[in-house]
Formats: sequence, C-alpha cells, structure tokens
Amino acid sequence: MPFKMAKRRYIPRLMNPPQGSYFLLGPRGTGKSTWLAHQYPDAVRIDLLLGEEERRFSSYPEKIRDVVAGMPAGSTLILDEIQRVPRLLPEIHALIESKKEVQYIMTGSSARKLRKSVSDLLGGRALLRQMGPFLASELQEQFSLEKALKVGLLPLIWESTDPAERLSNYIYLYLKEEVQAEGLVRQVGDFSRFLEIASFSYGSIWTTADISREASVKRSTVDNYFQILEDLFLAFSLPVFTRRAKRRLIAHPKFYFFDLGLYRVLRPQGILDSPKEIEGWPLEGLVAQHLRFWVSVQHQPHSLSFWRTQTGLEVDFVIYGPRGFWAIEVKRSANLGPDDVRGMNAFKEEYPEAVCLFLTPTKRRETYRGFPVIPIEEFLLNIAPENPLYTQIT
Repeated sequence: MPFKMAKRRYIPRLMNPPQGSYFLLGPRGTGKSTWLAHQYPDAVRIDLLLGEEERRFSSYPEKIRDVVAGMPAGSTLILDEIQRVPRLLPEIHALIESKKEVQYIMTGSSARKLRKSVSDLLGGRALLRQMGPFLASELQEQFSLEKALKVGLLPLIWESTDPAERLSNYIYLYLKEEVQAEGLVRQVGDFSRFLEIASFSYGSIWTTADISREASVKRSTVDNYFQILEDLFLAFSLPVFTRRAKRRLIAHPKFYFFDLGLYRVLRPQGILDSPKEIEGWPLEGLVAQHLRFWVSVQHQPHSLSFWRTQTGLEVDFVIYGPRGFWAIEVKRSANLGPDDVRGMNAFKEEYPEAVCLFLTPTKRRETYRGFPVIPIEEFLLNIAPENPLYTQIT
C-alpha cells in the first residue's frame, strides 16, 4: 500500500542559499528536492535516481555539456543525487570554470563517493550546504514537542499520516538502496544488527570495543560501519571539550543519530526496559540536532562538544566560538535537585567565563542555585542562524 502524506502547506527552511554553485548534502527525506523546487521553480533538473538518467550520464558524462549549452545565461541546473554518477563531477568542475553564467546545484545523500571530487569543486568555488531535519523554529505553530519526541523531525516522517511505519521503511530503504546496492558492506545482516546495538549508545559514550563485542564483529568492522553512517549523514559524534582542561577527562566521543526518529525505530523495547532508560535520550537528542544546526550555519567557526571527567562529572553540551561560550545541561524532569547540578558546578568552577544553563520541561523561566532554567520548547523555538543561543531577560 502506498504511503499517504498529510496535506500541509510548504514549510520554508532556514537556509540562505549562495549566489554561485554549491552542493546541498543531507540524508534522504530531509526535503532537499522540495526546497529546491520552491527556491528555483524555473531550474533545469536532472534526477539521477531515475535509471534512464543514471545510465545516460554514467556512460557519457560529457553529455552534460550538451545540456548546459542549450541553457541561457542566468539559468540554474540541479543535479539530484550526484553520488549516483560521480563521473559527472569533473565535467561540472570544468563547466563551473568555463560557463560561469550558469549556476550548478548538486544534491547528495551520501558523501562516500564524493570526497575527493567535492574537495576539488570546493576549491573551484562550489560551496557546501547541508539540510537536516526540521527545526522547531521552522515549524513554528506546527511544532509539537510531544510529537517530535515520538517520531523525530525528519520532514518525510513528520508529514506522513503513518510515521511509525514510514520510519521502519525508511531504515529498510537505506539498507537496501544505499548500503546493499552500493556494496558498502559484505553482510547486510551484520550491519543491521550493528544499527540496533548502536541505538543503545544514542546520546552516550561511544566505545568501539564495547560495540564490537556486542555485535560480534571486529573493531575495524565497527569503525567502518560508523564511517558508513557518517558518510550517509545518518549519525554524528561529539568530542570532549578539552580547552584549558585541569581535570582528567575521558577520551571517547558521544554518539547521536542525525534525527531521534532513527533511535525510536532502532531501539528495541521490552518489559525489562524502564521508561526512564528509554525516554531520557530523545530529549537530549532533540537538543543535540538543533545545536548541531546552529553551529553549522554560523559565519565563523564554532565547536559543539560535551564535557565529562573520569570521575563522572558531566555537562551535556558545550558550545564555544566567537559568539559565545555556553554550557547546556538537559534534564527530563522540571524539578531539579542538588545532584543535578554537580557537573555544572564543576564546569563553572573550571570555566567561570561560560554561560551555564539548564533545559527542562518547565513552563516558565526559573533559576536553580544560580543557574538559569529554560523551558526546552522555548529554547528550541529560538534556534535560528542569527539568534544567540541564550539571551538573559532582565
């Protein structure tokens, strides 16, 4: 049975497109093609997911020159899923240099075959943009924290009338069309089991040795599997914040799927799993994917990391850059206690310059032991490229 999509008005995305040629990368289902259709209604579009187009340009990549030759000055050419025909990229590189009056936009849902060519094209003045899940500030009045925590914010899922089934098929689509068809792994079953095991590390410390043991595969295989997740834009990791460190810190990163919906569909649940164990991570993951967006769109480099000492003191997120220095702790309960601020107290002692705050499901701004406590929904709705992460209301 075909999936039904809920009838909704087009939701503009918080993206400022470049004037010149650029890559638009991101996972499937994030709305790249939909956004491009609204942004460039008169563009010439070549969809390389179509077998006929893929075969044509795989066999004769130079034919793209014939397409461009018939386009007037000021035109835009969109090449959807460029990773399907990486042989096109040298031709596009040459065209960018020779036919500058045409804008070339290349979308992709996998970076695995594009690394060298993307680097070459970035050197040739093609810029890079990424598109991820919806933001709360993009959805505005349509945003529901309760719904977001259940199904995530992937546009393909958010706008579906059956998000749970759509999520399951989304994973199957990636396993079949991206992982298996592209020959990225030898055993799809091993990779599928790895995804399930990885879901237990969502929002937690990632240790290759532990994952290797649980998945019954070599550590080198786990490293390769994780690289595949990153290449497909399905996961990311956060490093430990180590600037001017005085305490002994752990070395392992934290792991997140690009959207918490993947955690929901991959994480097994049973009678032995407590709600506290399962429900705490989506809240943190939702904040993580919003912070990741904010950091990625700043004009000057900012870092997103976390802080954890070898004695177990931890702060969920540390954002550091020219626009500010923030430490953020996410709590599932609106009622904070002394144990909840131990990690933040230690961080503030070490970094008095940092602005430290808590995000909780509270309905209004409060303070606890000198720290601002901000409603999570308010915080997420404020995330936009031009906005500071936190503004003190006096």
